[in-house]
Formats: sequence, structure tokens, C-alpha cells
Amino acid sequence: MNLTLKVWRQNGPADSGRMVTYQVTDVSPDMSFLEMLDVLNERLILDGDDPVAFDHDCREGICGMCGMVINGVAHGEQRATTTCQLHMRHFQDGATITIEPWRAAPFPVVKDLVVDRSSFDRIIQAGGFISVPAGSAPDAHSVPVKKEDADDAFDAATCIGCGACVAACPNGSASLFTAAKITHLGLLPQGQPERDSRAVAMVEQMDLEGFGGCTNTGECTAVCPKGISLDVITQMNRDYLKAAK
Repeated sequence: MNLTLKVWRQNGPADSGRMVTYQVTDVSPDMSFLEMLDVLNERLILDGDDPVAFDHDCREGICGMCGMVINGVAHGEQRATTTCQLHMRHFQDGATITIEPWRAAPFPVVKDLVVDRSSFDRIIQAGGFISVPAGSAPDAHSVPVKKEDADDAFDAATCIGCGACVAACPNGSASLFTAAKITHLGLLPQGQPERDSRAVAMVEQMDLEGFGGCTNTGECTAVCPKGISLDVITQMNRDYLKAAK
């Protein structure tokens, strides 16, 4: 495969940035998208140019590190797929591909396709944990949990914090991420003692970080690589309104 790449290049937060066009040849359809970028970077390094900076870690769709807007869609057009698990066979030979970083004020660009997502960390630090003494590991099934609650909690817990929901939202909202973290703890017995304070603290921190409000456009769940439902936002709003009374 031969491809034309239009890649966002930006030296740092103070740089205005620009799109730069590259030609990449002999790309295997079996390569992942990140492996294709590796090929581009190897060529750039050999030519004495600066390689394209992008985030990655596990490359197994688990860690949430990878993330870029591909042809205008966060993580690309393959549903329920992270950038690292997107394969080049989904593109046509000779295609032109635009690659940009997440675009949101709380995600400032560090360099090229790398953005600072520490705002997510601060939302978690505000309450996305259980601090009550848990003691030793309990026996299996010693704390009864309804099957539907366990299933819903597990679905919410699959959030990997990649930030695609923010990048896709026209308001730059982090509601899907925040709601997933609130919901997966709030549905389980261990999360009940701090359920109210958790919802208030995390929502208020989300607002402090500068994320926009949710208007239920649904773009977040459409690009979420784990397919997290808008139902978690409903649960977050319910918990927040109950606790804030």
C-alpha cells in the first residue's frame, strides 16, 4: 500500500502548529496504524528529520494511551476500536489520511499528536477511588451483588480513559469518562459509603478543568472504543442531583 499522510506537527504548546504531508510506501495491510507511523518515523529519522511524536504503550487496546483523530474521527472510523488496534487493511491503497491530536482546551498539545491528559488524572484524584478500610480479601460471593448491577458496573469499568469522548464531543465534555468512573464504583457495595461525595467531587473537578457540559449529542459513545453507554451519564446526573440537594 502507498499512502499520503497529512499529519499535524506542533513543536510545543506555544507553537501554532501546521499540517505536513508525507508519502509512505510499501505499507502492509496487516500493519496496525501505529506500526504504519513507526515506518514513517524510521524513514524520517534516517533522513535526519524529527519523527512524529505520538502516545502509545500496550498496543493491545487496553491502556488508553494511544489516541488521535483520523480522517476527522477519534480513533478512526472502525467502531469500538482503539488507534493501536486499527489495521491498515481498512484503508484503500493510495488513500489520503489526515492525522490530528485530540482537540480540547483541557488537553493541551505537548508535541505533534501528544496531548496532556492529566486533567483526567485530577478528576480521578477528586474521588474515583474507594478509601474505606477493606480488610483482607473476602471469600467469593460473601457480599451479594445483583447480577444486573455487577454487569452494569463491569461495563462502566471498561473505560480506559483515552479521551476520545472529549475529542468527539462538540462541547469538549468529559461527561462520559467521569460518569463511567462514578458509575462503576457507585453500583457496587464497596462504593456506597462515598457514593454521594464522590459524585459531587468528581463533577465539580470536571467543571474546574474546563470541560464543557453534556448536551446528549451522543458523539462520545459513538467513538468510545469500549462502547460505553450514555446510561452512565444518566446515572452520574442522578447521583449528583441527589447528593447536591
